[in-house]
Amino acid sequence: MYSNKNEGPRRGRSFDSMNIGYEEKLLNNEINKSTFTKIEENTEKKNTSEKGRATIIFSLKNEVGGLVKALKLFQENQVNLVHIESRKSKRRNSEFEIFVDCDSNHEQLNEIIQLLRKHVNVVDMDPPDNSCLDEEEMYNVPWFPKKISDLDKCANRVLMYGSELDADHPGFKDNVYRKRRKYFADLAMAFKHGDPIPRIEFTEEELKTWGVVYRELNKLYPTHACREYLKNLPLLSKYCEFREDNIPQLEDVSRFLKERTGFTIRPVAGYLSPRDFLAGLAFRVFHCTQYVRHTVGSNVGFSFTAKGHVPRVAGSQTCHSELQGQLRAYGAGLLSSISELKHALSGNARIMPFDPKVTSKQECIITTFQDVYFVSNSFEEAKVKMREFAKTIKRPFTVRYNPYTQSVDVLKDTPSINSVVEELRHELDIVGDALSRLNKQLGI
Repeated sequence: MYSNKNEGPRRGRSFDSMNIGYEEKLLNNEINKSTFTKIEENTEKKNTSEKGRATIIFSLKNEVGGLVKALKLFQENQVNLVHIESRKSKRRNSEFEIFVDCDSNHEQLNEIIQLLRKHVNVVDMDPPDNSCLDEEEMYNVPWFPKKISDLDKCANRVLMYGSELDADHPGFKDNVYRKRRKYFADLAMAFKHGDPIPRIEFTEEELKTWGVVYRELNKLYPTHACREYLKNLPLLSKYCEFREDNIPQLEDVSRFLKERTGFTIRPVAGYLSPRDFLAGLAFRVFHCTQYVRHTVGSNVGFSFTAKGHVPRVAGSQTCHSELQGQLRAYGAGLLSSISELKHALSGNARIMPFDPKVTSKQECIITTFQDVYFVSNSFEEAKVKMREFAKTIKRPFTVRYNPYTQSVDVLKDTPSINSVVEELRHELDIVGDALSRLNKQLGI
């Protein structure tokens, strides 16, 4: 489809500007007589009369009058030609290839493609500069946060909130604990992006519970935790006062992570849905509860994030390091639970290879041990699998995180994609300059 934006001729559009992608198709044998780029037919859409630019490459036999016949089709259909080039075909010596940059609306372009196919071989086409998704397609996409402040809209959609505990919760009959939980929940519900995380004066009971969990988990970590976790844990003790007798403040932890990896922490009132939790990760934000778990039971609490998540993201290369060739835990749920950490590596737990298609359908159990645990040979392997899995998401666009604006860019049209390409070119220029300077130092 076409937007209302009507730009001038695209500077520098030529055979050379399309050469890279075209050569790749030639090498991959993707171009044949029937190869062309489909333009979806939908003449009932209101935007079909709006102008847009597209590039077409078609081949002609080396005969008198061939080009005139082809160009006459553009004239008869009132398609304005902005730029024309010709060159000898790289596929067949008996043919020439014609590059055409044209200015037309969607309906005209559909028609000209169909007519050209009857007379010539349409071998490639570049989408219009101002092509974009249909508004109706975007309307049907579920809402998701596009800037970091949008997390204010979904961070409070918790599944387990404050004093509203389930009857099987260990603190259900503890009125003091329920009141304390509500206090933490109210703080989180009032939090907005940009606010400093409230500092907490923890009770003696909370400090005692933290101390027990801290001490027992530290005994297990050398034999149960992955190498990356063990490497980062001392940093938290040094810079964030992770100690047996002290519960670290989330604001201090968040600032440390921000300087080291770009991640920040946001307080949350309770358990979030997977969708809302992952939405935070898209902005490099970890949602974290501030309450300390009840003295009885293993419900998720502050230690879940402090002892589970935080050490894993305290290193910029955490997700790039391989495991040690033996089963070690790196999941936050395991690394913050004494009993489940023992169970998962006891040899009695059900273990399966990590497969996002399977894992995403596995129910996550909150109050007891998981039915199954998934194993990956390395962080790199898990990352590759997740990227491939993300490509299977059915949506008419792709997204990328923009760290400069702390927003999610929706890549849905040519200008937005070109913007990313320009950024990549700039980054490659920096890399090239660095390599050049290094070579000079080494005398290469």
